[in-house]
Amino acid sequence: MLKTAVESAQAMRALGAALSGLLRGGDVLLLTGEMGAGKSELCRGIARGLGVEGPIPSPTFTILNVYQEGRLSFHHFDWYRISGPEELLESGLDEQIEGPWICAIEWHERARELLPERCLEIIIDRLPGGEGRELRFLPRGGFELPGLDRLIKEGSL
Repeated sequence: MLKTAVESAQAMRALGAALSGLLRGGDVLLLTGEMGAGKSELCRGIARGLGVEGPIPSPTFTILNVYQEGRLSFHHFDWYRISGPEELLESGLDEQIEGPWICAIEWHERARELLPERCLEIIIDRLPGGEGRELRFLPRGGFELPGLDRLIKEGSL
């Protein structure tokens, strides 16, 4: 397991931008953390790093925001308000998880049955006494992100 820390929302976005350079089409990221942990900030950084220029709001009420103008299409889910996997299946949103794009899912715990085996879980925890966050990277199902260990070890994130 790899881990790193960031000290601010700006640093979280910078981390997302750095990660975006390593991500490939088909990569699925599961973002774990309490409300306000920085999951959406990380996604904003990923989107900016991919070349998205417009507003990047949280998809809390829309469930899914799709950004197609970057280097790769980016699908950003927030499942906080869904009632379960049936809601995603009925709306056809389950088809937006896996594809030739990058997918990030906040509150993935609400529909575990729909998650692919191969993914990267990023666990975000608050550090005591401030804005800092610790991020732990847990690959699942053979997921690999070449270069992540080097970026963390070199302090490039």
